[in-house]
Amino acid sequence: MAIQSPCIDICKIDGKTGFCIGCLRTRDEIREWKNMTDHRRHQVINDASRRKAKVKPETQQTQET
Repeated sequence: MAIQSPCIDICKIDGKTGFCIGCLRTRDEIREWKNMTDHRRHQVINDASRRKAKVKPETQQTQET
């Protein structure tokens, strides 16, 4: 069973992090998604989860100041 794309149709690359603000993938990960193995797709999704944990505190910190 193929792993579905984590895209949520909020497609904008953050200039500071280089990640899509919707799915937290890089441009290369987005571009290569269709040709990735399911194993690699799982890796990308796991990476995005870790990125979210790192990006979220920075965003909250910026909004508080």
